[in-house]
Amino acid sequence: MTQTLTMVKALNAGLRRALAADPTVVLSGEDIGKLGGVFRVTEGLQAEFGADRVIDTPLAESGIVGTAIGMAVRGYRPVVEIQFDGFVFPAFDQLVTQAARLFHRTHGRINVPLVLRLPYGGGIGSVEHHSDSPEAYFAHTPGLKVVAAATPSDAYWMIQQAIASPDPVIFLEPKRRYHEKGEVDTEATPLPLHQARVVKQGRDLTVLAYGTMVRPCVEAAIVAADEGRDLEVIDLRSISPLDDDTILTSVAKTGRAVVVHEAHRTLGVGAEIAARIQERCFYALQAPVLRVTGYDMPFPPSRAESEYLPDLDRVLDAVDRSLAF
Repeated sequence: MTQTLTMVKALNAGLRRALAADPTVVLSGEDIGKLGGVFRVTEGLQAEFGADRVIDTPLAESGIVGTAIGMAVRGYRPVVEIQFDGFVFPAFDQLVTQAARLFHRTHGRINVPLVLRLPYGGGIGSVEHHSDSPEAYFAHTPGLKVVAAATPSDAYWMIQQAIASPDPVIFLEPKRRYHEKGEVDTEATPLPLHQARVVKQGRDLTVLAYGTMVRPCVEAAIVAADEGRDLEVIDLRSISPLDDDTILTSVAKTGRAVVVHEAHRTLGVGAEIAARIQERCFYALQAPVLRVTGYDMPFPPSRAESEYLPDLDRVLDAVDRSLAF
């Protein structure tokens, strides 16, 4: 059945389906029960499944994640909501020194099927600690998987796939896209969790993005088409692991690549992608791999965030520079 849903409603439907299908799935986080979460993603789920499966926790991110790791080790599939991206850092130690390492530390005897839902990114006029993009920290950590949904359909399917994964998954939710609508086919066969999606085929240049930045890249492709330039747009969907096959096949075809993300530039996801393309597509490249990113500074106050965030014009400028080589 196909429905038109916002990303918030798609996530809610995906979580509901996972809760109904598997009694070991448990949700936890600050205000996720009676309130339904700060963004209302879990609205109505506690009333439907009970307070022992949709758990309101104290305001203590390290304790929330630490408890969830223990539950995962004991056979549950906990799904933790962190209210905002910048609040994840008190739990960073639990994630990178415990959740990410237990499988290897125990020689594969213990899995940690934990999902950490993380609303991320700017564009909603929030105060400090509410607009960060911390994905590179987690992608740098072996043992953690990192994925990002860009559409309601992906949000619906990917949250269920993340919950079913035997590994800890950092699930990035682009809060700026929460209320944008899209079609969700609840009977479709979804892409594998860690496979990229070719949003638009093209021949002149490959634009790679994930989460929030997919939309301006598609818009850039539409504008470029009016100028006779045919861009291929790829939604990475998975940041760790990266879908090398889809990325490299595309760049080998087009000979040019622009990577777009709103996180900081230095040592960001774009740098890793650029390195992989250079190593494996060197003789196909007709121009350097370019990056369109946030700047190397703390996220600015809300009045200045439009100057910080990559947008249509910055993507098109990179396209122009690449095609000029």
